[in-house]
Amino acid sequence: MALLSVEGISRREKTAVTVDHISFSLEPLQKIAIAGATGSGKTSLLKMISGLLQPSSGSIYFEDKKVLGPEEKLMPGHPHVAYLSQHFELRNNYRVEDELDAKNTLASEDAARIYSVCRIEHLLKRMTNQLSGGEKQRIAMARVLISSPRLLCLDEPYSNLDMRHKKIISDVVSHIASDLQITVLMVLHDATDILSWADRILVMQEGKIIQQGAPSNIYKHPVNEYCASLFGAYNLMDPSIFGGDKKEPSPDSKKLFLRPEDIHIVGAEASSIVGIVEHVSFRGSHFLLNIKIMYATVAVQVNKNAYVKGDKVHLSISSEDSWFV
Repeated sequence: MALLSVEGISRREKTAVTVDHISFSLEPLQKIAIAGATGSGKTSLLKMISGLLQPSSGSIYFEDKKVLGPEEKLMPGHPHVAYLSQHFELRNNYRVEDELDAKNTLASEDAARIYSVCRIEHLLKRMTNQLSGGEKQRIAMARVLISSPRLLCLDEPYSNLDMRHKKIISDVVSHIASDLQITVLMVLHDATDILSWADRILVMQEGKIIQQGAPSNIYKHPVNEYCASLFGAYNLMDPSIFGGDKKEPSPDSKKLFLRPEDIHIVGAEASSIVGIVEHVSFRGSHFLLNIKIMYATVAVQVNKNAYVKGDKVHLSISSEDSWFV
């Protein structure tokens, strides 16, 4: 039995359609990430799943029971589905433990376990106005968890956090699933976060799901340039640049798609193409080279840099790396 079933839901606001006939299911402890540009309908979808926003059509079922929207019940929300917005608020000048006690429905031992998972035990005596952004985020997360949800919907949980606090929140989210056995559904913006966390990705554009599947498939085989752009650097070029015989494009495909790591610097071979290095960029774990070839510039990833602007290099691709969009 699916934990969550979304069946053809749409949301219309005045003359605009913010969510357009979306369907998918979520199994217990499955990790689904929702990706898309600002305004693609991600937040509206999460709020409808949480019972906080009324669908214009379609139905949502949690554990085989219909999720009622705010127009169908007096108090909006679902008792077993928690939603945490990126714009959460804590009451100012309150002791953290008092802020949490106001929402707590658990025995002290169970609440303490949640505080441990969220890494906030040392913050309980602090005032809410004395906390960093990352600390406030973890407290807000604990506050929704002490209502005993079975599904936690997180809307951009890593936004506006420095790398240290982002790492802590990421670890907390992992432990929510493994230690508390709570399923997490997340809207995420950063490609690295999405690809490393999700079992499955739903890509939204203008209120529709345009692609869904495993992270590796979406990263390597996007359905269009919009989808490709959400998950990191890419090259889109005329197939003739690399010979045009690597893979026959389908009738409606026009451009050869390659990630920077799919183009390789090789020796002076007959099957390679000559390029000139235009720019070298250090990216921490790797270098990104902008290389001029014929009438295009391509991005090429290398792990160790031995090149400077003006160097001549030979480039090649393999058939299994090529894709057309």
